[in-house]
Amino acid sequence: MNEKHMSVSVDVEKKAELVAKYRTHEKDTGSPEVQVALLSERITHLTEHFKGHKKDHHSRRGLLKLVGQRRRLLDYLKDKSADRYKKLIDGLGIRK
Repeated sequence: MNEKHMSVSVDVEKKAELVAKYRTHEKDTGSPEVQVALLSERITHLTEHFKGHKKDHHSRRGLLKLVGQRRRLLDYLKDKSADRYKKLIDGLGIRK
């Protein structure tokens, strides 16, 4: 896939790798850890996109929505289990 036609979402191999790394049990695909990891990957991709497309304000709004969604999931996880929260932000390199 060339850079011009790259999908906004996470490609299949990368998604499977992230799910395998952050899942809490064998069939887990929807835990907060997995969701935050996938959102972080999309946020990173969009951040790179803005380095070359500074005036793409429509996509910037989408990025802000993703960041807010990730923040809400992290807040939920922090309330539910501080250990899992700490492990996740250390693993992803998210500051807080």
